[in-house]
Formats: sequence, structure tokens, C-alpha cells
Amino acid sequence: MKLKFAFTLLLVFFATSSQATVKIAIIHGKTEEGIAKIRIKNETNIALACYIAIDGQKVNFHIAPFLSSKWYQAADSGFNYRHFSTWCDYLSLYPEYKP
Repeated sequence: MKLKFAFTLLLVFFATSSQATVKIAIIHGKTEEGIAKIRIKNETNIALACYIAIDGQKVNFHIAPFLSSKWYQAADSGFNYRHFSTWCDYLSLYPEYKP
């Protein structure tokens, strides 16, 4: 009885603590002027809602399956790849991102 209870408890713990994350690739680069730029590639077969933020400016967009976003660049050369913040999740969970 104790073994069955322990097994059930472990099963519930692991079932509720697992999280599914989207598979994306974050690509950094620089323009010809040396300004940092970034794009996100969707590597799933489901549309994603995403944002890219830098220095308080946030851009919301969505990415179709297996496609990349356009390049987003910083305002000046004082920023680098560490200043960008990114986030993506399934578009079906965030209707405000739908076109």
C-alpha cells in the first residue's frame, strides 16, 4: 500500500512539473555599420507568438511554422547581443498576437 502511494505521489509530481517548450533558434548578427541585430527561427510545425525587446522597446509578432522572423536591429552600436530579450510560445495560447 505504501509503495503504491509513493508511486502515485511521484507520478503526480513529475506529471505536473514537466513543461513543454517551443523549439526556436535565436540568430545574432551585425549590420554593415556594426549594429547588433537578431532574428528568431521557428523550428516547430506550429505557429508561435514572440517578442524581441531591447532598451525598453518591445516588438510583438508571430512566426509561421518552420520560418524565421525578419531581422530586428538595435538603435545604435552601443548595444550587443546580450542586450536583447526574447520570448516565444504557442500562438494558440495568446490570441492577442494573432493577425
